[in-house]
Formats: sequence, C-alpha cells, structure tokens
Amino acid sequence: MASTPSSFSNTLIDWYHRHQRPLPWRETTNPYAIWLSEIILQQTRVRQGLPYYLKFIERFPTVQDLANAPEDEVLRLWQGLGYYSRARNLHFTAKQVVTEFGGEFPRSYAGLLQLKGVGSYTAAAIASFAYREPVAVLDGNVYRVLARVFGRHENIAAPASKKIFEEIANQQISLDHPDTYNQAIMEFGAIQCTPVAPDCLFCPLQQECFAFQHGLVNVLPVKEKAKSSRHRFFHYLVLQYENKLYLRKRPGNDIWQGLYDFFSLETDTLLPDPALFQGQISETLQIPAVPFSFTGRVYKHILSHQKISAQFHLVTLPFRLREETEESIGLQLYSIDEIEELPKPILIHSFLNEHFF
Repeated sequence: MASTPSSFSNTLIDWYHRHQRPLPWRETTNPYAIWLSEIILQQTRVRQGLPYYLKFIERFPTVQDLANAPEDEVLRLWQGLGYYSRARNLHFTAKQVVTEFGGEFPRSYAGLLQLKGVGSYTAAAIASFAYREPVAVLDGNVYRVLARVFGRHENIAAPASKKIFEEIANQQISLDHPDTYNQAIMEFGAIQCTPVAPDCLFCPLQQECFAFQHGLVNVLPVKEKAKSSRHRFFHYLVLQYENKLYLRKRPGNDIWQGLYDFFSLETDTLLPDPALFQGQISETLQIPAVPFSFTGRVYKHILSHQKISAQFHLVTLPFRLREETEESIGLQLYSIDEIEELPKPILIHSFLNEHFF
C-alpha cells in the first residue's frame, strides 16, 4: 500500500536534507532568480544549465536589467541552450513584469499564470519556493516518482493524464513545508528514481513503491513514443566580400527565430544536382555564376523533432551584392568582430569557430 501524504512527504523531505545538491537558486526566495532558473532548466540538465544561470544573473541581476536589454544580447547569452523561444519569452516576460506589475512578480500561483511563458509547473515552482504557497510542481521527475510509487499506468504524455497526476501531487504535498517538498520530489526523481537504472536498493520508499513491489520499475511511467524526426538538408553559402561576411537574421516562421546565419538553400538530399544548385544561387542572389568551394565537412545538429545536416560553401565575391538583393533576402555585411557578438545557432558558431574565429 502506498504511503499516506504525511509519511510520503516526510520521507522525501528527510531524504532531501541528506542528499540535495548545492545549487544557487535553492539559496534564495527571490522570485526573479527562481523564475530565471526554472526557464533555463526547462528541457535542460542542471549541469548544462548552471553556467547559463550564473551568466544571466551576473549580467542581469534584476528583472529590470533583463527587461532593458536588447533582444540580440539575450539571445547571444542563451546561445547553445536551444529552444530559443524560451529566451524570447524570457525577455518578453521580464518586460511584462516591469510594465504591467511594477517590476514585482505576482505573489500567487494564479497571478503568476498571467505571465507569458509561465505555465502551471513554473508558476507552482515560483509560488512554492518564493512564497511557500502549497501548490505541487509537476515535471518529468515528479511524474516518474508518482507513477512508480502509486502504480499509475496512465500515459504521462497524454493531456488527460495531467489532471490525474496533479491531484495525486497536491494530495501528497506538505502543507507545512511546500517549498522543501517540491524541491525534494524533483531532486529525488533526478538522482534517485532516475529514468534508467534507479537506485531501488537504497530507496527509502522501496516498501511503499508499487513499481518495485510488482516488478514494474522499467515499465512505469508509461509514455507514448516520441514523434518521428524530420531530416533537413541545409546548404550555407558563406558569402565573403573583402574582409566581411554576409549574414541574415532568421525569420519567425522557422527554427532559430531571431538568430543569425548565412544565406542558405534547403534541398531534399545532401548532394543536390550541381548545375541546378548553381542556377538557384545565381537566380536568388541575382549574380552571374561564381565559383564556390565546399569546406569538406557535413555538420549535424539534432533538435527536438528535426535533424539538420548542413554543408558550408565558401564564396569570395568580387563585388558587393546589389542593394535590392541585400534588402530582399535580409543579408547584411558584418566584420568578424561584429559576428562574434551576434546570437547564432550553435551549428553556425561551430563552423565560424573552425574557420574564422
């Protein structure tokens, strides 16, 4: 039989006091710092996210500082974390807090949900950690712990399951220490009740855990298969005129919105027909045929539901592109020093690092 709410929460809190990792956002009740950490850690491991958190806190110590920053600077600091919509929402929300809430975060779960990019999980985290409001967090770690301990077979990826797990989570939360309990159950899922090879032998919930008692540790939680990935092939033209390179700011209807990359052509295969490829280049850039050289390496980058294979072709232009062409495609010449300061996809950064920086 599963634990009662008090025994379950007390066991987790006791475990947490012995095993918690020292992390800077756990040493504050500042809602800005807590919010910043939660946005950075969405879809990011703690080890990867920690340096970004420290950089953001150092550069933008207050929500006003972040709100006043140019978007390019925010994206540049975010470079390498992926899911760049999080960075744009982060910046938007900082401005929202300043303009609509006088620079102060709402002091309740319901109020926090008014902020852009703040869903139920993030609102619960801020409300409980900063204000000790007894509302349970529900992330992947929490789903896993609850599914295993309480023997829940619902598909955790299905929207209908969220309400079921929210009810269980809120039934178990410690009313006296909601902040510590929420930290505890997430930490427990991160380092004890892990997705693969959980440490069941030394688990304090072993006797109460349905999955352990029934041999279902490797079955629970139930989660639907991930969507199949789309494979895309990019051919970047690294257009160089004198000592500068042409880059463009990516539009908002595709991946890497707001980041900078080179002019590119997307093809159905990794090796397009050379004549057709040259024709596309000449027609799009409105220039006669120019020699270009393949750099000799295919760069690969994996996104959540996309696989990118990219080739880079160096083109030395004997003349500058026509002004109308630059404007229509959105290309602009930048020096190498200027390019270093632009926010770029990690794939572009890697190429530049090898050939120009």
